[in-house]
Amino acid sequence: MSLWVKICGNTSLDDALLAVDAGADAVGFVFAPSPRRVTVEQVAAITAHLPGSIEKIGVFVESDFAAIVAAVEQAGLTGVQLHSEGGSEISARLRERFGKGLRILRVIHFGDDAARQLRAAGADVNVDAVLVDSRTAKAVGGTGVAFDWQAAREAIFTGEGSLKLIAAGGLNAENVAEAIATLRPWGVDVASGVESSPGHKEPAKVRDFVSNARAAEFLPTIYAVD
Repeated sequence: MSLWVKICGNTSLDDALLAVDAGADAVGFVFAPSPRRVTVEQVAAITAHLPGSIEKIGVFVESDFAAIVAAVEQAGLTGVQLHSEGGSEISARLRERFGKGLRILRVIHFGDDAARQLRAAGADVNVDAVLVDSRTAKAVGGTGVAFDWQAAREAIFTGEGSLKLIAAGGLNAENVAEAIATLRPWGVDVASGVESSPGHKEPAKVRDFVSNARAAEFLPTIYAVD
């Protein structure tokens, strides 16, 4: 299967259509405190004009079940990205409500606790893929800060098991090929790395990101040098 590419933090129809035209597999919309935050009504007005082939992923941070359900149904989402310290209850309820047609992504943050977080996410049978992000003291996503790819490769991007891993955090058109060649992820996710300003995409950066990510699938794996 080819690499899955998501362009996140969209705030307008023009930016979402740009991602579609560039060849992305998914567009993301942030329903959490962020410079890229959007409302359900805004997203509904955007998704109504997007092709059915593009995945529409809502990003939720510590949201309750009712709020997520309302967003999925009213905004025409095909997937959810869950930033939550909770267990598997919400993902189980979402799977029961929407079935296999809803892609459920769980977010973990790379650090000393990443392996434990990954085991917990992998134990949830309703999670389709795990997004590995970086975080700062002020933000749980969209930080523009990359984590240590070589350390992450050794700790969690080992290629073992069937869990799909998505690399995020600090990616851009210039470094995405190196990230892919190092981590060999199932997918990549970008927000701030393809923007002209927070919440506004730069067309050339979006197109170059997708193009470089696709080309990187055929690069040899980069191993750490002792």
